[in-house]
Amino acid sequence: MNERAVEIWNDELEELFLRIGHRFRRVEPRRRMRDYIRGLLGPVGRKNGWQLAEYAGHATPDRLQRLLNGSRWNADDIRDDLQHYVAERLGEPDGILILDDTGFLKKGTTSAGVQRQYSGTAGRTENCQIGVFAAYATTRGRALVDRELYLPKSWTDDRDRCRAAHIPDERTFATKPDLAKAMVRRALASPLPIAWVTADAAYGQEWRLRRMLEEAALGYVLAVPKSQQVPRFGRIDYLFTQAPEEAWEMRSCGDGAKGPRVYHWAALQIASIEDFDGEMPTHQRWALARRSISKPDEIAYYLAHAPQGTDVGHLVRIAGMRWAIEEAFQAAKNECGLDQYEVRRYTGWMRHITLAMLAHAFLAAMAADAAAKGDAETVPAPWLRSPWQKFGGSWQLAAHQPSATISR
Repeated sequence: MNERAVEIWNDELEELFLRIGHRFRRVEPRRRMRDYIRGLLGPVGRKNGWQLAEYAGHATPDRLQRLLNGSRWNADDIRDDLQHYVAERLGEPDGILILDDTGFLKKGTTSAGVQRQYSGTAGRTENCQIGVFAAYATTRGRALVDRELYLPKSWTDDRDRCRAAHIPDERTFATKPDLAKAMVRRALASPLPIAWVTADAAYGQEWRLRRMLEEAALGYVLAVPKSQQVPRFGRIDYLFTQAPEEAWEMRSCGDGAKGPRVYHWAALQIASIEDFDGEMPTHQRWALARRSISKPDEIAYYLAHAPQGTDVGHLVRIAGMRWAIEEAFQAAKNECGLDQYEVRRYTGWMRHITLAMLAHAFLAAMAADAAAKGDAETVPAPWLRSPWQKFGGSWQLAAHQPSATISR
């Protein structure tokens, strides 16, 4: 970076510090917050207490540890400021909220929420903590905007253990989808402009989440397991096994590290949804399937809810945006020390994670600034003995739903 670029970055970072500085009542924690975030953004090998303290010029990590564990400030207030910041710097009307969880490998039994549990990050059962996150993505960039620590029943059923880890009494057991729903509600109350929600099958299979999004008039494309029931037509995998080869079309759901992520996709309108005030339908439900080109037995399934007139290509792009949260996890861990904390208490976890998210959002905003300066085809032939049939030039579910159509 040249001298001018460094000056711009410093000015932007100072503005961010001013934005959140009023959340710290005293000068000492305000200064330590600045030291901590500068360390998370700096060239520190491993962003733990000692190395962050050394980078800040402290003799010991005590002051930074006090920031995380002892000072009086509310991490949720910083989260709210973070959402305002991301809305200003990355927000677009068709913004996408992405829900997912990630694991943090830990030793011992005293860190809040830790136990042997499955971690998608590790791909196996490990002793770890699980964080549920929401990311916000647009064409300008992506950033993590909310977080919750998942607390298994082995923790919430033992209130003495919870108090020892400084877990608030009001934090009772909540499933990961329950935590995700709370984050969606907070995001809708924030300035973040959100048009869509996407998530993997762990969240997509939760009908209460889908219903909540429909009542909020949000679009969604949510992965579901192959056993997911489609009303009146049974399992979603059975529905798509009956699709003719002509119903599958090669589409890209976005660029990956090796170029466009291309799959075969089939999409079917499964029901119209009446507006809740009894007016004409404003949204449509869909079922989608994504089939690997090289391994056709590998098929992923989705349920979608979209404004009338949304084409399949747009649904496919929304489905592909789920990977943006994986990229955000990787960047926040590699660049901002999201997973390199040394705290055991619930409060310390929430504070470190929130400050690391803020550092990552700053990088996303700076990258966005740098970047700113530099017809559906009708499927042909029908087939017999299937709920999929062709009427009037488009594929339809013949049984009970003459208005449902398939596009490609």
